[in-house]
Amino acid sequence: MKTSRVSFAAALAAGAVLALSGTAFAHVSVQPGEAAKGGYATISFKVPNERDNASTTQIEVNFPVDQPLTSVMPQDIPGWTSTVEKTKLDKPLSVHGKQVNEVVTKVTWSGGKIEPGKFQQFPVSVGKLPDNADKMVFKAIQTYDNNEVVRWIEETKDGAPEPQTPAPVLKLTAAKPADGHDDAKPAADAKSAGKGEEKHDEAAAKSGSDTTARALGIAGIVLGLGGVAFGIASRRRSA
Repeated sequence: MKTSRVSFAAALAAGAVLALSGTAFAHVSVQPGEAAKGGYATISFKVPNERDNASTTQIEVNFPVDQPLTSVMPQDIPGWTSTVEKTKLDKPLSVHGKQVNEVVTKVTWSGGKIEPGKFQQFPVSVGKLPDNADKMVFKAIQTYDNNEVVRWIEETKDGAPEPQTPAPVLKLTAAKPADGHDDAKPAADAKSAGKGEEKHDEAAAKSGSDTTARALGIAGIVLGLGGVAFGIASRRRSA
């Protein structure tokens, strides 16, 4: 009886863990989760269907107005229609020498269907990303064919538990150098190369000295043998 209770408790705990992990992975999210500051990137909004008896028929993604993006281009997805909404700026932005008076504030995908147990990626090319922020928060609204609406708009606070319907977040990281080279590396390589050449010269000089010494030694032996042979021949003549 005791064993049965323990087994039941373990199964219940495992089920709870699986349920929680399934919920965590079922959120609308940004893929990949990070991009370089001040640049352009292609990101995707990953939308899973969380219902067993309904299909997702529309996804609406709102772009932060306080972090305006001058370029937002959704990729064509078979079966889906994308609608881009823009708003005028109070103060125009200068991009590549041109004045930009409006920015994208919302992209809506509709007409398609995400069935139960499946998900859909919605790719978008975006830029220029902010260079003075660490993240961008996109508020998404998911609509099902039974008229249910789920609002993924809650922002996660530092040190607080994740909300039930968190908004997708894109982490912004420091931009990498354009050439990807380390300025100190060439100098270090040149220094190493110089040391290598010095070692090579020392080895060559040492090898040359050894060769000369061997040649002189062999010559001495030959001369010595010649002297001995000459001495023996002289003694034979005298006798």
